Amino acid sequence: MTLERCTVPSKRRLRWAVLPLGAATAVLLAGCTPSQLHGFLPGFEESGKPATNHTDMVAGLWVNSWIVLLVVGVITWGLMLWAMVMYRRRKGQTGLPVQLRYNMPIEIFYTIVPLILVVGFFAFTARDQTILETQYDDPDVSISAIGKQWAWDFAYNGDEEDDSDTVWSMGVQAQPDAAGNVDQDALPTLYLPVDKTVKIELSSRDVIHSFWIIDFLYKKDLYIGKDNEWSFTPTREGTYAGKCAELCGEYHSMMLFNVKVVSEDEYEAYLDTLRDKGQTGNIQEAYDRLDNLPGTGASSEGDE
Repeated sequence: MTLERCTVPSKRRLRWAVLPLGAATAVLLAGCTPSQLHGFLPGFEESGKPATNHTDMVAGLWVNSWIVLLVVGVITWGLMLWAMVMYRRRKGQTGLPVQLRYNMPIEIFYTIVPLILVVGFFAFTARDQTILETQYDDPDVSISAIGKQWAWDFAYNGDEEDDSDTVWSMGVQAQPDAAGNVDQDALPTLYLPVDKTVKIELSSRDVIHSFWIIDFLYKKDLYIGKDNEWSFTPTREGTYAGKCAELCGEYHSMMLFNVKVVSEDEYEAYLDTLRDKGQTGNIQEAYDRLDNLPGTGASSEGDE
């Protein structure tokens, strides 16, 4: 009877201590903004709607990885602190403490747990990367983004084999004023229709660049002599900043662009303005500085 009287109240006290802690945690999380809940990453706003169909997945991998790492860190730091306190030198002690050659359970623990963590991180990363790298075979919109020192050209691909119905815009690098302010309206601008599948074909006119739309939480490199692709669906209208994420020369920091996700009607109206300006046809090789095939020494013109 004495034992029951001692243990039952302690369990009740523990339960009453855990419940307020859980309620406080729930209230605290409920008051967080979408950006805070997604690890302070860009791409989220008060409405909670992500910028693309993949943004939530990328943020989830980031946040969950940090949670796991913080748990491991707290346990490790706690064990270190415990060892420092419990096995500290006491008053009057001399010499070295008792030396242990090994402890098999601890050795197994410290081997298995990191292995599980590494395999787990790899598995979830490989799963998400496979989804991100899966390309749309028949997208609603096909666009070519061409990097150059130090700006971007965008071609909105049509259906004709000779690209006669392709429309394009060619950009120039950012031109800051004396105060360092960049005219955003003068930057190259990529238009995308909201809620439509998009496939962007990436290529370079000169050196390696990297196509990064910051709020989309993903970037793809533009390799010399090798085209790259990126497929996604923009899900929220708005204007998003983009830049080159690969050091590509003197004015790399000025290789900026904007992305405008608009309604389908606005998107089609923009393409009409490009047609009206006569900006049609294939621009893949316009001002191309790649005059040979990398690694072969052969002339690209001669092969044509």
